[in-house]
Amino acid sequence: MRGWRFLASAALALALLLQWSGWAEAHTGGTTGFARVTVEGQTVRYSLTLGLDAVGTVLAVPDGGQRAPLAADYDALAGIVSRHITISADGHPCAALPASVQPPAPDRSSIVIVIHYACAAPVGVLVLRDELFVALGRDHHTLANVEWSGGGEQILFDPDRREARVVVGASPPGTPATGSAGGNALAFFELGIEHILVGFDHVLFVFALMLRGGRIRSLLLIITAFTVAHSITLGLAVLDVVRPPAWIVEPLIAASIAYVALENIFMARAVSRRWLVSLLFGLVHGFGFAGALLEIGLPGDRLFSSLLFFNLGVETGQAMIIALLFPALRWLSRFAWEPRAVTSLSVVVLVVALGLLAERVLLG
Repeated sequence: MRGWRFLASAALALALLLQWSGWAEAHTGGTTGFARVTVEGQTVRYSLTLGLDAVGTVLAVPDGGQRAPLAADYDALAGIVSRHITISADGHPCAALPASVQPPAPDRSSIVIVIHYACAAPVGVLVLRDELFVALGRDHHTLANVEWSGGGEQILFDPDRREARVVVGASPPGTPATGSAGGNALAFFELGIEHILVGFDHVLFVFALMLRGGRIRSLLLIITAFTVAHSITLGLAVLDVVRPPAWIVEPLIAASIAYVALENIFMARAVSRRWLVSLLFGLVHGFGFAGALLEIGLPGDRLFSSLLFFNLGVETGQAMIIALLFPALRWLSRFAWEPRAVTSLSVVVLVVALGLLAERVLLG
């Protein structure tokens, strides 16, 4: 009876983890676009950076990536962006010029679409309307950094916030701007939560750490060490003090998951110094967290607050993960077959991590 319960529980846990993995790989919602909108006189330059996960269906590449996207695929993507991004100045629509597309490069895995908008007169009040979610999914949102000589605003677009009005340069007195400090903080807080919840590798690392975390005090020490470490390197990367390339960071993140899984398999009891492992590998994960912020860039006048709220979002997402996992792991510890279940789960984590490692080393 105990053996049957163990097999059933292990099978359920395995199915949940594999389902979680599949969800993370195939999940089309929760994607983020990073836009830099530059206003210069009568011209507005709109530069949108999209990850491959956001445009996979639009590029119409067969499952398994049997061929690279063609020029026609990128032209179609540029047309979609042009149709769903509209800009007007002082009540008059600005004309979108033909867009250009920068495909992924060895040092950049994202796609950049650049559109210039010609306005009838120097821009005073800029109105941006973003409906990209129609083409990219209702969970897609865009974090836009609007810049002009002497100022800037940051705005979050999603299905509930499709339009923003920003005062630029010589504007009518008393006209309010859309991008407030509160909106900026909320945008980065939401981005931080999404980044860890959708970031399957970070979730998997926290899960592997918790499997043999021991008592509550030990678990708190492990999570605290991870939090402190990734906060340090996140700040260093965003401030451009230390910024290792993604082709080094991403494989190291996968390797960190594999290492913790191996410890879980071959250590007979909880690792007494796991907090040190969490601290060391947390430094690597911090550089991974910084990727989203480095794509968009941070406003100089709100650098500290943007970084702070992004990190608070990451910690909130991490707390949500722990709140879900901890009761289940405490329940599991009540049974004699708990070590075998932990080993089985760790084997699954190891296989997934090695797959991520191979993919990131071979494909970049």
